[in-house]
Amino acid sequence: MSTNPIPCKSPAGIFQPRIDLARCEGKADCLRVCPVEVFDVRRLTTEEKETRTTLTRLKLWFHGGKQAFAVRADRCEACGLCVQACPEKAITLERVSR
Repeated sequence: MSTNPIPCKSPAGIFQPRIDLARCEGKADCLRVCPVEVFDVRRLTTEEKETRTTLTRLKLWFHGGKQAFAVRADRCEACGLCVQACPEKAITLERVSR
């Protein structure tokens, strides 16, 4: 049973957030609004930065090298608050394929 006070669209595990890492600026709005603590925002490692495009690395540098990650995606109940809160429109909810 969910302890989430927000009426969500789905039980946990049916949908998960997908973050467009080229758009995410690590502003942490998703972290603040998620009622089930799906997200974490952290600085990327040197190795992670190397896998990004030049434009994305420049953007990372400008925004402090941080990005959001859905580290507990299996908790997502598809309330959509993260999608609405993200100023870069970097988050979508996708059905988990099984």
